[in-house]
Amino acid sequence: MTTHGPVMPIWSCGGCDLPWPCPTRKQELRAEYVDAPVSLALYLGSYLVQATEDMPWTPAGVLHRRFLGWTRAADQAMSAVQQ
Repeated sequence: MTTHGPVMPIWSCGGCDLPWPCPTRKQELRAEYVDAPVSLALYLGSYLVQATEDMPWTPAGVLHRRFLGWTRAADQAMSAVQQ
């Protein structure tokens, strides 16, 4: 069980007070969903929808990069390591 869950509606991390998902939670999620990148994207996408509703002043691109953009970069890095 992680202590790095989101604190809504401000979307900070309950464990370290950084913007959620924080680096620690990202690492945990990478490990948890190592063989299921689509499931990870769906999981984070649901949080993205909630965050968009809670923070309508935040540009959509910023929220997308924060919640989903890092997953694509992680997938590409893992593919490079495996080759």
